[in-house]
Amino acid sequence: MYKEIVINADPSETRIAVLEDAKLVELFVEREEERRLVGDVYKGRVNAVLPGIQAAFLDVGLSRTAFLHSSDLLESIIDFDGFDIDEGSGGGGRRGKADLNIQDHLKKGQDVMIQVIKEPIGTKGPKVTCRLSLPGRYLVLMPGLKHAGVSRKIVDRDERTRLKQILTELRPNHAGLICRTAAEGRTRKELEADVEFLVGLWKEIEETSASSEAPAIIHRDMEMMTGMIRDLFNEDVDRLTIDSRVHYKQIVNYLKVFSPELKNRVKLFKGDGPIFDEYGIEAEIQKTLDRKVWLKKGGYLIIDQAEAMVVIDVNTGRFTGKKSQEDTIHKTNLEAAEEIARQLRLRDLGGIVVCDFIDMEEEQNKKSVLETFRAALRKDRARTKIFPISDLGLIEMTRQRERESLFHYFTDRCPCCDGSGQILSLKTVALKTERVIRRIGAKSKENMIQVRVHPAVATFLFERAAFIEDLEKKFKLRVDIREDPRMTRDGLRIFFPRLRKEVTEEYLP
Repeated sequence: MYKEIVINADPSETRIAVLEDAKLVELFVEREEERRLVGDVYKGRVNAVLPGIQAAFLDVGLSRTAFLHSSDLLESIIDFDGFDIDEGSGGGGRRGKADLNIQDHLKKGQDVMIQVIKEPIGTKGPKVTCRLSLPGRYLVLMPGLKHAGVSRKIVDRDERTRLKQILTELRPNHAGLICRTAAEGRTRKELEADVEFLVGLWKEIEETSASSEAPAIIHRDMEMMTGMIRDLFNEDVDRLTIDSRVHYKQIVNYLKVFSPELKNRVKLFKGDGPIFDEYGIEAEIQKTLDRKVWLKKGGYLIIDQAEAMVVIDVNTGRFTGKKSQEDTIHKTNLEAAEEIARQLRLRDLGGIVVCDFIDMEEEQNKKSVLETFRAALRKDRARTKIFPISDLGLIEMTRQRERESLFHYFTDRCPCCDGSGQILSLKTVALKTERVIRRIGAKSKENMIQVRVHPAVATFLFERAAFIEDLEKKFKLRVDIREDPRMTRDGLRIFFPRLRKEVTEEYLP
């Protein structure tokens, strides 16, 4: 598989695209005024401790208070997904969520150092943890813990043993260490340099925290581009292309120090047009906003995002197959399984995901679709958990969510439909308007009203002029209908001209 990273570095927005065999699989966007928060360290002040939900809310200096669950206290040593953890001496063992009462560890007004682990999403503030982790190129330092671990993606037993031995020797007394996947094959000297850098960084954070008054920002994680070089650019990436000469030099200089063997894989884009147009990425980004995703053989997916859940429906569409119905359905589901995994990564969809595959009769086909889906999800850096196909043909899964999906990042809620995707029909709005006229005629002593509606609604009402005239005669009321292009299509405003005021709520539905 040929893997490539393409970076479009504009002054106001940085976009990083990850391509596998020329197909877009991941997209990261960061705007100057919307810098990401995950990884940042704050000194926060506890606003409230809520034993009923085993959580606390902290003021960290952001527009919304941060949420801290008891399972994210330093005293709560729980699973580190993706790593095998060895308990060090004095590590304290593991504690379950039920064993820990947050009110025993936090009090209102207390200052706490925390790290953001999830961006603000919707109306929720950022989620934070007291278990800080400082990532380096090869290792992760965990202050306050006494653990050593190796990424499970490093499968060679001898290499795992070697790395664990080095970690045991290098681990500081005050912190734990985890080997990242990039540590595979690295020398002790390289890992030791990473430890020295991370220990020095932690000392700086401690000093800044001691001299700062909460709420305050203590440490900002690397900007997205530098963080991507640290986290994504490794031996598996064949080429990195960027369209900014300034950032090109910065990346090369960074790699000269940390990964000199990779610096020749960095290329400066010298084309005349936009770099994303050259790679066909711009059109693919536009497709991430579409609800329908077509499959190569003619089937398609329908992707719907709710606040706490994503639902994906699989349909055969134009694909009719050549053998049996079961074979057609099986092939569609196999293709859909791989595409769903790609769409989850590309759109950055997270939380609970329910995939409605087409019902299959044969158990072997169900098994092959599930295995294909699981294999495709292994490419995903986000943590996922997948369950077997249910009797209804559903696959339920969860995917780690750190920030809003691309759809929500790129879009605003529609002021007309308020996000529902539907607005009232012309006839419904017209009938609603006529009912308001009838209500005013029966209750008000005014003999003239002015109705302001969207031009399309006004045209529809003009076509029902006879009915409006009947209302005028019945209630001895003159109705003046006016087009107002500023109105939404299902909006309605009615005025009393003589009183020079808009009608009160008692007349409106």
